[in-house]
Amino acid sequence: MISPKEKRLARLRRKRRVRKKVFGTSVRPRLSVFRSLKHIYAQIIDDTKGATLVAASTLDPELRDKVKEVKGKIAAAQLVGKLIARRALEKGIKQVVFDRNGFLYHGRIKAVADAAREAGLEF
Repeated sequence: MISPKEKRLARLRRKRRVRKKVFGTSVRPRLSVFRSLKHIYAQIIDDTKGATLVAASTLDPELRDKVKEVKGKIAAAQLVGKLIARRALEKGIKQVVFDRNGFLYHGRIKAVADAAREAGLEF
């Protein structure tokens, strides 16, 4: 059986491998997604400046009450995807590069990506 430490190290190896290719510019910033056991976080980053342009998570005050009302983590991840897309469009960001951060493109990660696409982000 894989220990939690080995599982985390495997994710970090995948993350390094993916980040060699994925780079956010000011024209097309990077949408990075992180999931913990309880929460999901998304941020849009300009790697040339090293600055976070937009961020959203299940801990966001705007989403806290809605997350408690919905059932399941995937539904909460969809709310985060919609929120990050709305905030990005308000700042004039339409195209992004998706960074799954070493996580498999499945479940909550996929839910964030699909909801952001439906809300108007292109990637």
